[in-house]
Amino acid sequence: MMTTLAVENYRSLRHLVVPLGPLNVVTGANGSGKSSLYRALRLLADAARNGAVAALAREGGLTSTLWAGPEKIGRAVREGLHPVQGTARSEPVNLRLGFAGGRDDFGYAIDLGLPPLAAQTMFGSDPDIKRESVWSGPVLRPASLLADRHKGAVRIRDTDGTWSHQTHSIRPYDSMLSEFADPRHAPEVLRLRERIRSWRFYDHFRTDAAAPARGSHVGTRTPVLSHDGADLAAALQTIREIGDSGALAAAIDLAFPGSQLTVADHAGRLDLQLRQPGLLRPLGAAELSDGTLRYLLLVAALLTPRPPELLVLNEPETSLHPDLLAPLAQLIAMAADHSQIIVVSHSRPLITAVERLAVDHAPEVRTIELTKDFGQTHIVGQGPLDEPPWHWPKR
Repeated sequence: MMTTLAVENYRSLRHLVVPLGPLNVVTGANGSGKSSLYRALRLLADAARNGAVAALAREGGLTSTLWAGPEKIGRAVREGLHPVQGTARSEPVNLRLGFAGGRDDFGYAIDLGLPPLAAQTMFGSDPDIKRESVWSGPVLRPASLLADRHKGAVRIRDTDGTWSHQTHSIRPYDSMLSEFADPRHAPEVLRLRERIRSWRFYDHFRTDAAAPARGSHVGTRTPVLSHDGADLAAALQTIREIGDSGALAAAIDLAFPGSQLTVADHAGRLDLQLRQPGLLRPLGAAELSDGTLRYLLLVAALLTPRPPELLVLNEPETSLHPDLLAPLAQLIAMAADHSQIIVVSHSRPLITAVERLAVDHAPEVRTIELTKDFGQTHIVGQGPLDEPPWHWPKR
């Protein structure tokens, strides 16, 4: 389980070290940094697929995502005696992301920076990966390092504790996780990469008239709902056949009392149907309200027969009626029995319901409230001495 998430210089996250538990709720006012924290997690996941550079390009490049404020904000500025202004830099430009687990778990950090000015390329906006490190335990220490990448050189710690230096260098835009995940020479790197790749993110399912979830699709066993929900009918039928069918029925009845969910098979194409009291025929996916369809998508994601190590939901309450928040909270609390959950939300009723229900389903729930001060995101109530211990690898 991830116990610490660290971010530096990503948008408003100038310096943020977040303690995590089995079930985590990230909240705060609009503009406090919730979406930035969610995107930072997605960027970490992209790094394991060698896609961090492309992901940054989709956000406008490294310079568009970097912290836009000064390197330091002095006391005179905070007291209103002087305006905010730039100062001479004392550190190199960097965007750093990392996480760590418990004593017997792994940690990982990546440091992205600007390419050399002398580089002859038309892709000068692509950042270079300056440093990557994989270690054992909650805090990076020289003795706990397992794999280390410094610019183009990679070294791997052998089972006897000695370092083996790789003979070929790594390109500045390639991740060590994708290039040196070897089951024989670097099994820890391979294991960490596959764990990160198993993380799942669900962000704003489409529910408009042309949404993929409203269509009819060829049915195949679907233990993992796709990111756009196109295979919703197949995912729900998979839960019914090989997952927790009782929890599925209870989730439908709790949200829509007396209703029954069925999946119709039309020559191999599956169609979702919801039969409700008082109606002479079931409603198809194309007829469901936006809130009803979104709730069914969240049911399929949270009751997956193949739980991920980490499941992240971004504002799952969007377009849901208040009566559906309590059933959703119950699904989230149940999912925390099998996966680490991070929910980004500004819905106080949903947060309250999750906190109340999590007592029966998870050993701990952490509510992480974000706020912003001089453009910089902070955790409410967390002082410098309250942060989890964290050390970045040096350039």
